[in-house]
Amino acid sequence: MIHQYIERRSGRVCNENLVADQYVQWLYGSARERAPVLFKALTSARATEWLSFLNYDLPLYRRPAWIRKLVRDLAINLEECVAPLNELNSGRKLFERRIKYWQYRPMPADPGKIVAPADAKALVGSLEVIQPLFIKEKFFCLNDLLGNRRKHWPQVFRYGDFAVFRLTPDKYHYNHLPVSGRVVDFYSIEGDFHSCNPSAVVAEVTPFSKNRRVVTVIDTDITHGTQVGLVAMVEIVALMIGDIVQCYSPHRYDAPQTIWPGIFVVKGQPKSLFRPGSSVDVLLFQKGRMEFDADLLVNNRRTEVQSRFTQGFQRPLVETDVQVRSSIGRAKGAGQCSVFSLQGHSAKLQDGKV
Repeated sequence: MIHQYIERRSGRVCNENLVADQYVQWLYGSARERAPVLFKALTSARATEWLSFLNYDLPLYRRPAWIRKLVRDLAINLEECVAPLNELNSGRKLFERRIKYWQYRPMPADPGKIVAPADAKALVGSLEVIQPLFIKEKFFCLNDLLGNRRKHWPQVFRYGDFAVFRLTPDKYHYNHLPVSGRVVDFYSIEGDFHSCNPSAVVAEVTPFSKNRRVVTVIDTDITHGTQVGLVAMVEIVALMIGDIVQCYSPHRYDAPQTIWPGIFVVKGQPKSLFRPGSSVDVLLFQKGRMEFDADLLVNNRRTEVQSRFTQGFQRPLVETDVQVRSSIGRAKGAGQCSVFSLQGHSAKLQDGKV
């Protein structure tokens, strides 16, 4: 069963070489159905740490010949990397590589543009009813995704739009800010470590709501903000991702710092690093505040592309391979549905506290 996606720059339909695909299909097929205890153990933090060590930290994976082979297999462009190859001398260092994004990942100058948070395969859609099914109730349950401790955020985003960005092991794994604005909430939610392989997503209902994740809510309706209302950025771990390191840098990768309520963050700048493996970013937008780029919407519905999501959801649902800091949409209007109009939360949010 192949899985295809669309390369945005060329429009080509490409076959994806899914890493450990047979293992994932076994785990979310036979093991999940016949050995639930084993399945739970293999999607735990301990299993993820062990698999991460085996795949990225063994002495075998420090040999120059193996590093060069990995670079070829993953089609890594070494010219993009900040560090030379002799310094990327382990699987982990290669995975956590920094790139010259200011040179190789240009960002549109339009201040109203929303940009991709990662080099990833993207799906976009609405949180309203999408016939013949609720897409959101397969990828995630909004209440669970945002956590029980923050009951007002599902209300804010309930009828808005969403974008899912699936990072694979070959990708650059820094996350960048999709918008500019002030952080009004920031928190972590504990959970499991499910795979983001398309077969796993289809088999395990609402997997992104079950995984360990970090939620950042940004108010963009301020001076120098993107003017697209509230935006939630949810960074989600997956199989072999053991950590999300917050390392916001206002300039390149200099002086990294953590995120906290009240900090102003700049669109396109590095925010965090996944360690290591495959992982997912989810963006949530308020209703009526943004519109996605037309090509992403058209690609979603292409019927000639063989996507496992299409097979699992019984409707065209096709990913587009996007680059970090590239446009995914733009602000539709400012001030239409401000966070500060939420009764009972205005004063807390204005203070940067929730």
